[in-house]
Amino acid sequence: MATLRLEIITVAGKLYDEQVNMVIAPGSEGVLGILPRHTPALTALSFGELQIKREGQEDEYFAIGGGFMEVQPDHVIVLADAAEYAEEIDIARAEEARRRAEERLVMAKEEEIDFSRADAALRRSTLRLKVARRRSRRREGPSITSGGGPS
Repeated sequence: MATLRLEIITVAGKLYDEQVNMVIAPGSEGVLGILPRHTPALTALSFGELQIKREGQEDEYFAIGGGFMEVQPDHVIVLADAAEYAEEIDIARAEEARRRAEERLVMAKEEEIDFSRADAALRRSTLRLKVARRRSRRREGPSITSGGGPS
């Protein structure tokens, strides 16, 4: 199967540089699927989940906090404002951040607190939890629900 090179870069440095089969990214206008030999493009990225597909391997996930993506037929560069690999997200810290952000949103309605900053913090923490929990589900494997599996 054909591949393309994916680089994920933040201000902290290069987080990822591998050959992949497909990149699924959170574009500002919706989700984008990038395959090898894609038409060149430059697009803004929004908060969301970046998914990486590699033949014969489990999908990999990053929480992306906006940025830009340059697409060439054999190379994709993600310049992310923030990016965090699913395996590195501390679920307890992310849950605490979400709780604090929810409290700030309630306070923003009652006091003079920047509502947009509180909302952005809530979106970031919720995204981190979503990506981290996807990792946890992969480790646990598929679950058998009542009536759906063998007896």
